[in-house]
Amino acid sequence: MPEIETRILSAEEEDMKTAVSQATALLAAGEIVAVPTETVYGLAADAFNADAVAKVFAAKERPAFDPLIVHISSLKELPEVAELPEDIAPVVKSLAGAFWPGPLTIVLPKSAKVPDIVTSGLPTVAVRQSGSVIFRQIGKALGRPIAAPSANRFGRISPTSASAVMKELDGRIPLIIDGGACSEGVESTIVKIESRGEQRPLIHVLRAGPVTKEDLQKFGKVVIQKRLVSEHPEAPGQLASHYAPLTPLLMFEKPEDFKPEPGKKYGLLSYRGDPKAGYIDLHEWEVVEELSPGSGKLIEAAVRLFYVMRHLDEQGLDAIVAEPVSETGLGVAIMDRLRRAAVGRE
Repeated sequence: MPEIETRILSAEEEDMKTAVSQATALLAAGEIVAVPTETVYGLAADAFNADAVAKVFAAKERPAFDPLIVHISSLKELPEVAELPEDIAPVVKSLAGAFWPGPLTIVLPKSAKVPDIVTSGLPTVAVRQSGSVIFRQIGKALGRPIAAPSANRFGRISPTSASAVMKELDGRIPLIIDGGACSEGVESTIVKIESRGEQRPLIHVLRAGPVTKEDLQKFGKVVIQKRLVSEHPEAPGQLASHYAPLTPLLMFEKPEDFKPEPGKKYGLLSYRGDPKAGYIDLHEWEVVEELSPGSGKLIEAAVRLFYVMRHLDEQGLDAIVAEPVSETGLGVAIMDRLRRAAVGRE
């Protein structure tokens, strides 16, 4: 694709008005812009402009079968992008009331106004209202919903800073809005609701994220999808191989399964640098990066995950070994990302 100049604009308070104005002008003209959300940076396009959305797929080199999330700036926009079936309306409204604006995406029957390219031809659309003030202000100023996957080349590590977006998409997009580091660090939780009549509804978690199983349980019976989808996903972020560094990332059932090859350089992605986990003293690592140094806090680990993966990817290693984290709460989302990054490389 032809190279263009990529600019970065600050979204600090004194610069917010200019950032919103310039991003909105580009989106209204059918261009694409990288914008921060609370989860990761998104590559935004007018969701009702099929040609603009096609530019998102081209810039990311994203396959057409992988659908996008549509972001609304307020609940008033929901009927514009999705239908709300009567049998699941109460739980959808409850979830929206509890978690919007925030990192929860809900899959619903799509409105006819949403182009098929956005949903990859599916009859459903993934919708959320971002917790990012700058993102919502741009959507409000545009007056239309925004389609926005993560602002990186397809399958690569999701960006949680403007500099990471620049490394991924420099020369491919005209503008990056710099809102600083993302507060959540992993992509939104994606759910689909299934009515069961008089019984509590089923909440299918199609992608784990910051809104955890424990958070969702009071709204229905939660079912977490275990299968990694290899093709034709029903929601974004379901492909078996995803979120991957260029350096092979390896995971093992137990530490002693790691058999280093002579002459190769290995780095360790550790949870908290604890020798008791069995990895720190296993090998003379070229570099060790910790997700939550010493404390083992899953919230901190989630925020640092993509930053640490990207840093290790830039160290000239032959492989990265990832230490597992506990699969409780946010640990489910972290392990989901690590497994997808390691698919085909174990």
